[in-house]
Amino acid sequence: MDDLLKPYAGMVIRHSTLQSVLSEYQAPNFKIHRWLSEGQLLPLKRSMYVVSPKRSGVPVSLPLIANHLYGPSYVSLEFALSYFGLIPEGVAEITSVTTKRAKTFNNSLARFSYQRLPTTYYAQGIQQLKVSEKISFMIAEPEKALCDWLVLTPNLNIYSTRAMRILLLEDLRLDEEKLSELSPAKIQTYAQAGCKAEILTCLAKYLKG
Repeated sequence: MDDLLKPYAGMVIRHSTLQSVLSEYQAPNFKIHRWLSEGQLLPLKRSMYVVSPKRSGVPVSLPLIANHLYGPSYVSLEFALSYFGLIPEGVAEITSVTTKRAKTFNNSLARFSYQRLPTTYYAQGIQQLKVSEKISFMIAEPEKALCDWLVLTPNLNIYSTRAMRILLLEDLRLDEEKLSELSPAKIQTYAQAGCKAEILTCLAKYLKG
């Protein structure tokens, strides 16, 4: 791998950064194109790249990429539920929420999807996870990831804690032990933001037992 790219292994790189790195080159864009054609750089979307993990030996963080592809956003929904071990299966799609319109990106690494939430509700329950000295990303707390799923799933008719139990344990197949670790107080706070307050309050009541 080109030595100029080594400091950026595992990071999301913008075109302007690469031009700065190549400021002494007469044709920096030609060099960038060559890195792409050689597979040293992988395109994420227009003017955004990542160093190939196969070349660098440094894995890339898909949640980090999701944060950068479209923002403001944080990783949530099924991917976050899987990340925290609340649902048993892995999730191929990197699911996020945003305050902007819904959008989807496909690149050589994964499919990245974004669903819209109102700003007042969106702003709660976000945490920054640090995975290395250089890499950190924004993801929903486990409680918020579940609430986001409830808020954004259409046609949910949940009017009792019994119906909530069936939805969570039988339909969504959440891990019951990890579910019991969630904070009803946090969920009640999210309910006060006004998005499907009745369903979120029902979730909080179910968790209280």
